[in-house]
Order: sequence, then structure tokens, then C-alpha cells
Amino acid sequence: MKAGLINLKTPREIQTMREANLIVAEILGFLADVIRPGTTTGELDKIADRMITKAKAKAAFKGYRMRNQRPYPAAICSSVNEEIVHGIPGKRMLTEGDIVGIDVGVIYKGFVGDAARTYPVGRVSDNAMRLLQVTRESLYKGIDKARAGNRLQDISAAVQTHVELHGFSVVREFVGHGIGRKMHEPPQIPNYTGVGTNPRLEVGMTLALEPMVNEGTWKTKLLDDEWTAVTADGKLSAHFEHSIAITDNGPLILSEL
Repeated sequence: MKAGLINLKTPREIQTMREANLIVAEILGFLADVIRPGTTTGELDKIADRMITKAKAKAAFKGYRMRNQRPYPAAICSSVNEEIVHGIPGKRMLTEGDIVGIDVGVIYKGFVGDAARTYPVGRVSDNAMRLLQVTRESLYKGIDKARAGNRLQDISAAVQTHVELHGFSVVREFVGHGIGRKMHEPPQIPNYTGVGTNPRLEVGMTLALEPMVNEGTWKTKLLDDEWTAVTADGKLSAHFEHSIAITDNGPLILSEL
């Protein structure tokens, strides 16, 4: 079924999306125990790729294209420190005090699971830890507004208000999105208000909410690899994401164990 251009999912389809997202959640949970000083982002990618294959799923990011970019070359995105999203795993070694955002997407039984977390590497600065905490809190503030009868920008306002209350900024260039049989489905879900559409939320909508929060300016730059987005001022950025479904009983987090 469709609400305008927004695909509404049946309970059975939502259950399949839950299965896909549980694979993602298990991978993120496992990587949390692997991330430490001395680990490379390429090693994290190899672990995730093996786990995806073992789960009889497919890496949703590998080969993915946006705009006219070259195909994305890895199973996960690993974004370190000033990298906001879409960092490409490789030889980079994590060091004490880094933060690293890990974004995992899988295709399972025809549906996409997608979630992200940002982890501290060893001991990090107080401000870095506060950035992680506020970003994660803003995600759950947004999820709480994902209820039938509310408007899309109720989610956006909840995220933006919480982030800016704590002196951080929300990225404008990258946003959350609908999700289902495709990675990116309507609607786009900005983490700030005043732009885009503002449809009423309905039971059966499945959404990927993903605040991207910067320590300094919200402005971004794109690196020469055509994928990695970084903060324009070189300050830290954090990224948390859950895939959710709107149900009669409120928001259901699909990507949480």
C-alpha cells in the first residue's frame, strides 16, 4: 500500500524488516567489542562482511551509488573523528581518543536493514563523550515523535531542539529516509525544521532516523574519494541511526536487540 509516494508496510513485511535489522544490530554489537586502539577500519569491514554472509544476507552498501559517484567499495561505512558519514574502511588504524561511526546495511529476504552507532576508542575527551551522548539522545527524542497522527517535522524538531540546546549543530546536507525494499525510499527526514515536506505519519511507515551531529559548524565538505563527508571546520562529528516502524502501539525500533 502507499500513502502518496510513501510505501506503507504490512505487519508481515515489518516482521521481515525486523529480521534484517536484527542482523545489523548483531553486527554492530559484535564490532563494539572489537573496536580498540590498534584496530584498522578495514579489519572491521572484513568482520562485518563475514557476518553478513554467514547470516545469508547481502551487504546493502557494497556497490551502492548516489548521484554520479563511483560505486561504494565496502560492506560498512567507518567514519572517524571529523568524518561525518560514508567513510570508506581501509588501512586507517584507530588510536586512543578517536571516535568512529559505524554504519551497517544489509539486504535480507528482499528488505533492507540499516543502523549506525558511534563508538569511543579507548578513553576519549569529555566533549567527545558528551557529543556521543547528545547525538544518541537526539535519536531517541526523534523516535518518540514517530507516532501516527504526528507530522514528519515533529521528528525533525525534536532532534534539532535537543542538539542545539547542548551547543552542537545538526548536519543539513545528509538526512534520514524512508526504508523498505530499497535503501532510500520517501520521505526524506531532515534533522532540522523548515525544509521539505511535512506529511502526517501513518501506521505502516518504516523510517531510518539518523541524526548526524557536529561539534562545531553544521557545514560539510566532500573528500576526493567522492564518498567521505567531513566537517568543514575539522571538528568532531557523531552519527546514530535506527530503522523503525510506526505501529498502532507507537514506534517500534527494528534495529535494536
